[in-house]
Amino acid sequence: MKIDPEEQLRTFRRGTVDILVEEELLRKLSRGKPLRIKAGFDPTAPDLHLGHTVLLHKMKQLQDLGHEIIFLIGDFTGMIGDPTGRSETRKPLSREDAEKNAATYKEQVFKILDPKKTTVEFNSRWMEQMNAVALIELAAKYTVARMLEREDFKLRYQSQQSITIHEFLYPLIQGYDSVALRADVELGGTDQRFNLLIGRELQREYGQEPQVVLTMPLLEGLDGVQKMSKSLGNYIGINEPPEEIFGKMMSISDELMWRYAELLSDREIGEIQELRNRVASGSVHPMDFKKALAREIVARFHNAQAADAAREYFESRHQKRAMPENVRQEFSAPDRARICQLLVDIGFASSKSEARRLVVQRAVRVDGTVVTDPDFEFQGKSHNVVEVGKTRIARATSNKKKGSGPPAP
Repeated sequence: MKIDPEEQLRTFRRGTVDILVEEELLRKLSRGKPLRIKAGFDPTAPDLHLGHTVLLHKMKQLQDLGHEIIFLIGDFTGMIGDPTGRSETRKPLSREDAEKNAATYKEQVFKILDPKKTTVEFNSRWMEQMNAVALIELAAKYTVARMLEREDFKLRYQSQQSITIHEFLYPLIQGYDSVALRADVELGGTDQRFNLLIGRELQREYGQEPQVVLTMPLLEGLDGVQKMSKSLGNYIGINEPPEEIFGKMMSISDELMWRYAELLSDREIGEIQELRNRVASGSVHPMDFKKALAREIVARFHNAQAADAAREYFESRHQKRAMPENVRQEFSAPDRARICQLLVDIGFASSKSEARRLVVQRAVRVDGTVVTDPDFEFQGKSHNVVEVGKTRIARATSNKKKGSGPPAP
């Protein structure tokens, strides 16, 4: 490869927590050949969010350097269930769910990676060919004592919580993926460090040169505290509508904005630091950069036109407080009301259970922002418009008696 190894190393370092071992990586790069770089994703849910794309974005950077990128879908390991960070045994995926989710992953990753330069693999390809003898031979290459060094296993063992034998197999099989693919480098989140290092050890056991491990930080969700997760509701899905992605990006804190920029933006680190200095000095408003970052993210997963339209929508609805043109009814603004009850009161839902389903389906907006919490509280003094889909739109007024608004269309 023509790019200087030291220059490549700077790209490898960007945003990473650890490179294990950096000297080995430099030696591999100095050979001048493209490296086989893999990252595995268990298809545990049908949609990817920005937390997943931290790895994908790093893979794209390395792909642009000319390295061979392997996007590994852990359809076999997904049916075992990753025990990482769990205080109890994880329920495994069914084969049907694993295959269905894997199909959507294949579609979504190419919003970032170049499909012509990416190899998509499924670890069922080699694991379903492994017989009982080979699996026992694999299990013999690691000890129970070493497994119990892993923090989550250790804590569960000490507290006398159950650990099933198949959970010990998960990190072994993930490690064996690196053997099957003869990986030079493997990427993963910091929570996967133990599993990634097992890959190094198993490659030695099978007579291969051990892979270098790159660990990436876990992206905090919109709350800025917990890691981004669909189950916590603090995520930005890459398949969400442009205006929703933009609005969620604008909701993150100014401090979190810089972390998102470093891990997700295509801008050079030096440029990001310069902008950070200008924001700190007051010469650039943080909202201006946040809008630029939000536009970049929307354009990546949709297109430039959609990103511009999302910005216009945000500025119109949130900054200029413009009302939708197609308001269909008005209702008396309550001082406080749970969103599910309010939807029933104004005729947008026939029952609170239906209202809850609408919220869970992300069909409800208040003042242009999607409501994700069924216990969200509508406040008459600060909220104005309730929308369900594109046709049920109602405006709160203060000069009507409660319940005097016309019925829903």
